[in-house]
Parts: sequence; structure tokens; C-alpha cells
Amino acid sequence: MSIELERCTFRYGRGVNVLNELSIALPAGTTVLLGPNGAGKSTLLAILASRFTPRTGSVRYEGLNPARRRDRTRYRQLVGWMPQGIRPVPGLTVREQVGYAGWLKGMTRGTAWRGSLEALDRVSLGPLADRRADRLSGGQLRRVGLAQTLIHDAKVLLLDEPTAGLDPHQRERFRTIVGGIAEDRDVIVSTHQTEDLTDLYDSVMVLDAGSVRFAGTTAGFLALAGPGSARPVDDAYARLVAAEI
Repeated sequence: MSIELERCTFRYGRGVNVLNELSIALPAGTTVLLGPNGAGKSTLLAILASRFTPRTGSVRYEGLNPARRRDRTRYRQLVGWMPQGIRPVPGLTVREQVGYAGWLKGMTRGTAWRGSLEALDRVSLGPLADRRADRLSGGQLRRVGLAQTLIHDAKVLLLDEPTAGLDPHQRERFRTIVGGIAEDRDVIVSTHQTEDLTDLYDSVMVLDAGSVRFAGTTAGFLALAGPGSARPVDDAYARLVAAEI
């Protein structure tokens, strides 16, 4: 069982709703979240991560509701979130930054310190553990962000545009790491880069104007393109929303 949302509505300030009474049950395995800019993808992931609380409706995972204070700490231990912007913490080494993220999730200092190196090894950053975080490249910082979601052994990972701004080599390396991680946990990835959709993701969800236009298997999504399509991802997407990927 993955995260479930029931009739969730969210808006910023007094603006229009970004999400409109959204009810979804995220599937197990790897899911790619597609949609045009402004569709609400980042907002949805922030709600799933309990960074934002919906104005109406509820979020639940394994019987936990993050809107309840007594559930929030455990929920955040089970659900890891990598937002779009990963910034180095001034003065900290790579290992210290990852360990600090674990401590914020409720781990003891000792456990977080030991777990930080294991998390860095999983994203191939172990050799840079003692380097200052502000001396990393953009691609390396992305992997630090991923390590921060792994240190507390989350069962669900939410990755918001994890390969944005990376060059082709960095994107391929990151995708390989995510593919390995997805073997033992659920992963939801928001992205505009769909060249590896058929290889990496079990399910597809398309969000547009705060509503779900499609939620199903990757095969079911590609079938929307019709027989003989030369660009099945683009054609399937175009049938759902009036925008380019």
C-alpha cells in the first residue's frame, strides 16, 4: 500500500485552487508524475511529504495522517522527499549534511552519523564524504539530496524534478542510482524528461490544472498513442493535455 489522498484541495493564499478535491491512491513500485508547468506536481509532492497541509481532505499512509501531530514524525520517517532545490548547508561536510538530515527526521546523532556514510555509498558519494558540501557540483548536490531521503530508510521516496539541470551523463548516472533504489521501496518522480519512461517506471500519472487526467500502468499510458505511433510518449501525453512535454 502506498500513500492515499482523499478529496484534497490546496491553494496558495487567496488564489485559485492548485489542486481540486484530488483523490488518488499511489501505486506500489515506480511512478512517474507528468504534467505541464503549473499543473500542481510540486505542490502535490509537497503535500505527500507533509510539507504542506491541504485545505480540505486528508493524506494517509499505513494508517498515519500527517495532519495529526502524533502521526507526523513517524509519517516523515516513512516518506522521504527530495525537493527541486538542493542547497549546501554552510560550513558542513557532505557527510555532516546528510547526517543532519537524518537527525531532523528523529534519528539519534550516532545513528545518523553511521547511516550517513551508508546513504552516501548508495548514491556513489562515499569518497566525497569529508568534502565541504558547498564545493560540490550541481549533479553531486542532487545525489546529496537523494542521500538525505535515504538515510532514515524511508519506504516511499518523492523526487521532484531530480534530474533538472543535469547534463546527459549526469542524468544517466542519476537514473541508474534511482533504478537500484527502487528495488526495495516505492518511488514517485516528477519530471519533464521522459526518454527512459518505459524502462524505469511501472506506472504513469498525468496531472493537469490540479486534476488527474490519467493514472495507470505505463503500458496503458502508451496505448493511448495508438498503433504505429513513432513517438508514443509524446502522442499519449498530447491526448491528455494541450501542452508539450
